[in-house]
Amino acid sequence: MAKSSAARELTPVPVAPANVDGRGALHLDRVIHEQTRLAIVSALAVNKQLTFSELKSLLDVTDGNLSIHARKIEDAGYVNCVKTFVGRVPKTTFSLTAAGRKVLEAYLEHMEAIIKFARNE
Repeated sequence: MAKSSAARELTPVPVAPANVDGRGALHLDRVIHEQTRLAIVSALAVNKQLTFSELKSLLDVTDGNLSIHARKIEDAGYVNCVKTFVGRVPKTTFSLTAAGRKVLEAYLEHMEAIIKFARNE
C-alpha cells in the first residue's frame, strides 16, 4: 500500500528578495525558515529521496520532532511523502517537490539579498 501527498500539493508563493531592507528577514518563508524544516528541505535538495530513518540520522533529531516538521512542509506541498511496507515494516520516503525546490531557491535568493544589504554591497 502506498500513500502519497501529491494530491495535497499546494502552489507556494515565493517571496521575492526585491526591496530588501532592514526588515527583510520578516518576509522570509516561515514554513522553511525554521531550522529543522530548512535542514530537511536542504537535505532533499541534494538527495533524490531519503527515508525517515536516513533523515532522522542525518539531522540528529527525534522521531517526533522529524514527524512534526516533515508534516508541516508536506502540508505546504514542499515535500512528497510516500509510505510503503517492506514485509510488515513501514517505510516512509521523502522527496523534494518542484514547488519545494522553487521555494528553496527563492529563500536562498532572499537570504543572499539580506546578506548583501547587511554588508552594504
